[in-house]
Amino acid sequence: MELDGRVVVVTGGTRGVGAGIARSFLAAGAEVVVCARRPPEEPVAEGGRKASFEPLDLRDQAAVLDFFGAVAGRYGRLDCLVNNAGGTPYRLLGEGGAERHARVVELNLVAPMTASLAARPWLRATRGSVVMIGSVSGTRPSPGTAAYGAAKAGLENLARSMAVEWAPEVRVNSLVLGMVRTELAHLHYGDEAGIAAVGATVPLGRLAEPSDVGEAAVFLASDRARYVSGASLLVHGGGERPAFLDAATVNKAAVDTVDEES
Repeated sequence: MELDGRVVVVTGGTRGVGAGIARSFLAAGAEVVVCARRPPEEPVAEGGRKASFEPLDLRDQAAVLDFFGAVAGRYGRLDCLVNNAGGTPYRLLGEGGAERHARVVELNLVAPMTASLAARPWLRATRGSVVMIGSVSGTRPSPGTAAYGAAKAGLENLARSMAVEWAPEVRVNSLVLGMVRTELAHLHYGDEAGIAAVGATVPLGRLAEPSDVGEAAVFLASDRARYVSGASLLVHGGGERPAFLDAATVNKAAVDTVDEES
């Protein structure tokens, strides 16, 4: 298969988007290691193959260094790091102190940098790659998740700088995600009707599946993307329809006029 013999680490790879990414790499033939603070309820598996799990707090720099050394020691190599771990609760800026928002930035920006620095020596040896999992929240206003949006904006810029500094040995790219349907989607969008209604606002007519993200990550890690570095690949189904288009009256009046004349 495309990634036979390659070794991939997916942070936060025990559920949701991370598990979908891990499954796509397993399907492509890679050996996959997923890490998180807590183990998955069931092993992450695909096509009869399983990802191995290692507990890890990405905020513990010494533990992160030990983790990557252990992975390289076990498999003899490391080919790709997918910095997927992250997230945030809904919290308006005025509802929490700066230290709470700083923890969100630490998880979504500082932790990926920590993991990338720890993995770099092993990735250089294989001329491997880093894939950052970004978000459209970093490209537009994110009320209620401002610290998360700021961290994701920083993560995309970090990836571009890393791509320049670490070339040509290590490629670094970002996936910029829109809305994804995971096992927790109901907490954000409601019941099936709510999820469908939200999906209808996306040009492609649905939320992304974790496997959609996984396939894009496999591409960036593969030899097919060997000349792709410092790039941001949008995985958002066409984006979001601007609200002003539905609010404006001028185009609607023009359409009504055309209908009357025809």
